Amino acid sequence: MTGFVNPLAPKRNLPARTAEIKGWVRERFRLPDDLVVAVTELACREEGCPDIETVIGIMRPGEKVETLRLHKPIDQIEEDDIAELAAEVDAEVRRP
Repeated sequence: MTGFVNPLAPKRNLPARTAEIKGWVRERFRLPDDLVVAVTELACREEGCPDIETVIGIMRPGEKVETLRLHKPIDQIEEDDIAELAAEVDAEVRRP
């Protein structure tokens, strides 16, 4: 590793922000601490989607990964976004 730092790269504290988002997800979805929650930014290729989206993966043993998407970068996600996401998932589960 060369230790090169790109001076043009955006100044963001993603590891701390990612940890904060994981905490909100655990709280809102009532997940145990030992359950894996992944948070990552990806390029969004869907029409009308911003260039970057945040994908949250909830990995329960023996089940498919539950994937949640927010159409904004990690550094723009707020706790209210996670609360709205949890409410949407809860409403889907209750649909007849």
